[in-house]
Amino acid sequence: MVTFSLCMIVKNEEKVLRRCLDSVKAVIDEFVIVDTGSTDGTKAIIKEYTDKEYHFDWVHDFAAARNYAFEQCTMDYVLTMDADEYIDAENLERLKLLKEAMLPEIDIVQMLYTNQLSFSTIYNYDTEYRPKLFKRVRGFVWEHPIHETVRLEPVIYDSEVEIQHLPEESHTERDLAVFRRMIKSGEPLDDKMNHLYARELYISGTDQDVVIAGPYFKRLIDTDAVSGDLFLEALCVAARASRLEKDNIALMKYALKAIVTEGCSEICCELGDFFIEVQDYIEAKIWFYNAIYETESVLNLKYHDTYPLDRMKYIEPFLQDE
Repeated sequence: MVTFSLCMIVKNEEKVLRRCLDSVKAVIDEFVIVDTGSTDGTKAIIKEYTDKEYHFDWVHDFAAARNYAFEQCTMDYVLTMDADEYIDAENLERLKLLKEAMLPEIDIVQMLYTNQLSFSTIYNYDTEYRPKLFKRVRGFVWEHPIHETVRLEPVIYDSEVEIQHLPEESHTERDLAVFRRMIKSGEPLDDKMNHLYARELYISGTDQDVVIAGPYFKRLIDTDAVSGDLFLEALCVAARASRLEKDNIALMKYALKAIVTEGCSEICCELGDFFIEVQDYIEAKIWFYNAIYETESVLNLKYHDTYPLDRMKYIEPFLQDE
């Protein structure tokens, strides 16, 4: 039977850490928990589960901290979890069976990550597969009977194990601060980071967060630094920032670019809100209708259903007066 290391990075997680650790300890052979500067009781809780104490000076880089933690692991496979996650009894049994029957060629096991829509996360789905269990040492395998090559792609297994995500608080302020710090330092954001930045702004960012991000996304648009779906997402942020700043010419500029591209529910809602602001409720209703029935969302599913529906209910009394 293979062995598991639990690999975590934590900071000030005393409210949820025991729940996480207790939920998986029956299958864990080694606890690797790296603290990045806790000032509450987190360190004392860690000592209840392991005598190995690890510290990593926080450098505003989760990947760097995660890589350091991974380097401390010594078991066959590494299970990565956050403190606000846990596995219930039914799924713990599934994980036990997986551990007993793990095939040696499997490099990565994906697990079902759940409860996304119950909290202010940046995801538009309630359940998704995520890579959570990793083979610590991956051997190279030759394949094909002729023109043989080394297998470079990992062997991934989609398991039935579900991980519950139950955060105590939103991480939006922390995450957006990291994005702003990267941009200020001149560090380029790749396509994935640009996508996540735009999505976090549209799902859980404040109006002020969007205004602050506006110049960055406008530069991406004006310098042709993004294309395809990312271009449309950048237009959404630029249009919303322009509306919030009462720059109506810029709003129309970015909204029209989005409509010519293919349009989306977010842009329709921005135009609907603009027409509410100028008290043209008939035109506002048209755009909210388009958000629901004529377009799809690209950043936040609510802009395709609940948000425009709520806005149409809001303007209904004004329409009756006209």
